[in-house]
Amino acid sequence: MFKRLAFPVLTQFVSATAGRNMTTVAYVAVTIGVAMMTLLTVEPAYDASARWVDALLWGCLAYFIFEWLVRLRHMGRQGRFWFYALSGAGVVDAIGALAVPAALLAGIEPKTAWLLAILWTLKVVPGIPGLRQLRRVLVQESGPLISVLVIFLMVVFLASVAEYWLERDVQPQTFGSVPAALWWAVVTLTTTGYGDVVPITPLGRIVAALVMIAGLGVFGLWTGILATGFAAETRRDNFLKTWETVGKVPFFTHLGPAAIADVTQMLRTIDLPPRATIIRKGTSGDCMYFVAAGEVAVDLPGREVRLGEGAFFGEMALLGNTMRGADVTTTKVSRLLVLDLVDFRLLMARHPDLAATIDAEAKRRELENQ
Repeated sequence: MFKRLAFPVLTQFVSATAGRNMTTVAYVAVTIGVAMMTLLTVEPAYDASARWVDALLWGCLAYFIFEWLVRLRHMGRQGRFWFYALSGAGVVDAIGALAVPAALLAGIEPKTAWLLAILWTLKVVPGIPGLRQLRRVLVQESGPLISVLVIFLMVVFLASVAEYWLERDVQPQTFGSVPAALWWAVVTLTTTGYGDVVPITPLGRIVAALVMIAGLGVFGLWTGILATGFAAETRRDNFLKTWETVGKVPFFTHLGPAAIADVTQMLRTIDLPPRATIIRKGTSGDCMYFVAAGEVAVDLPGREVRLGEGAFFGEMALLGNTMRGADVTTTKVSRLLVLDLVDFRLLMARHPDLAATIDAEAKRRELENQ
């Protein structure tokens, strides 16, 4: 009985480990390993629990070696051994498995060798949400970012040479060479201001003030470039998601790509949990809704009507009667597309066939509700 239960579980565990994504066990191993590595550097705590700390560290290392070997075997069977071994994920897995043993075999003190366990944190990098978006932003905005970097380096070197020239005679120990002045320039331009090296001549202080102001401008430019890049990337992602959602609504399937793009720019997407109130009877309406996924319930006098994927509601408030005539709530997790009044009128003007369909449906529902 135990064998029959153990082998499927073990097979499932090995199969999950062979995948290139982080498993729950891997996250636990990274967390425990880094925590034990940190505890290793605290003498009183380590001395009191040395056996447990060492055992946990070796256990985490054994898992990462096992994970690496399983993935090598799995990719080798698919004929992609070198593809994985030389990829970023493969190199990180190899470092996680071999760095500490290599250091120990090289004769490095165990406490120092185990500090390489911090490299295990690299394994969680691919699973960080938004990392691909950050990479795309850095690639797309690489030109402006590099331009600002060049400005940063120019200011650093100009400031260090200027301070060397102005301060070398009065402070030969701190500004006795350009490389020594570079430390001051970097600290000042980044507005860190340790205060360990300070100009004392009037002209030197003027240069320092200009460098500090330049530092604010340089980092402001970097921040602005990245913020603009992230905003543009977010808009692109939202556009693609909304496009995909709009394409699934039967109401828009007859529209061409240009028309769908037009609709996508006008619609906004909202996700709602079950039993969320969308419309209250008697309130003023300024938008209509399309059900992209899920289901909503319309509370009419004496009966309840349920609208599923592809249906729309709330259009009556946009066709003349601005007051909502019924309560509308979600019955399950739902995704709705919202079309505001101004965009509704613009869309109807651009696509008369769509306007005729909505008007016919509105008249049909008005007759049903009488």
